[in-house]
Amino acid sequence: MTTTAANPHVFDATAAGFETDVVNASVQTPVLVDFWATWCGPCKTLGPILEKLAADYHGAFRLAKVDVEKEQQLAAAFQIKSIPTVVLFKDGQFVDGFPGALPEGQLREFLSHHGIVPAEPTAEDEPAADAIVDPHERVHQLRSAVTAEPANDQHKLDLALALLDTDGHVESEKLLDALPANLAVDDRVSRARAKLSFIALGRDAPPRETLEAAITANPDDLRARHLLGVQLLLAGEPQAALDQFLEMLSRDRGFDNGLPRKVLIDAFKAIDDADLVGTYRRKMSTLLF
Repeated sequence: MTTTAANPHVFDATAAGFETDVVNASVQTPVLVDFWATWCGPCKTLGPILEKLAADYHGAFRLAKVDVEKEQQLAAAFQIKSIPTVVLFKDGQFVDGFPGALPEGQLREFLSHHGIVPAEPTAEDEPAADAIVDPHERVHQLRSAVTAEPANDQHKLDLALALLDTDGHVESEKLLDALPANLAVDDRVSRARAKLSFIALGRDAPPRETLEAAITANPDDLRARHLLGVQLLLAGEPQAALDQFLEMLSRDRGFDNGLPRKVLIDAFKAIDDADLVGTYRRKMSTLLF
């Protein structure tokens, strides 16, 4: 289950090396310890998220994996009563922990609460080709988590988001619609709904080449620019998409009841790149004000 070979910030901890590799090492770098087992459904949800965060944080913390079946002595020492259980060591001491599989947003809040923020990437942080998580496998893991804990709405939200990376858009929308009010206002839900709106627009849009030809023939064809931007966004080219939407705003901000501004705002919600979004928000503001 672990990706220790692919991620330099993740390692398997043992009772023999725990004091050196975890306790003493935490004086220099915080160490998050994940107690898990191969048969544990929620562990299969939490583990990949923790490993993703270890990569995203570029060494701001290290993740120690403890298989409780293999390391029963360690599990007993920490009085682990349920798994997954996560504990944090910092400055050579145990400082906090929690049981259960938390969603990524709450995990980031936990780390932030203890002063752990993402570091700048280094050469060893370059992702290996085999470290890429298969989206279908991620959906499978989250389905298992929902089955194991059917009352956990956070798992359902995570599943809805993961389905967006596959062809499960209809199921994703149904899951989002069924979320309780406290999760319906989650920023990730807003991002997911924005993505779903672009997916719906792109479903019946003409091919990219047709739209590009239409714009070449008539640069003021804002309908074609809109649909081309949608196609580019869905193809994983957010900057090129934003360029099309910004060009729409530049040429006619009032087009189709203010569509250029609306589509830019929706794109900002859908794009998971804060720096890129910030840059284009400023460009939009310059054109508007």
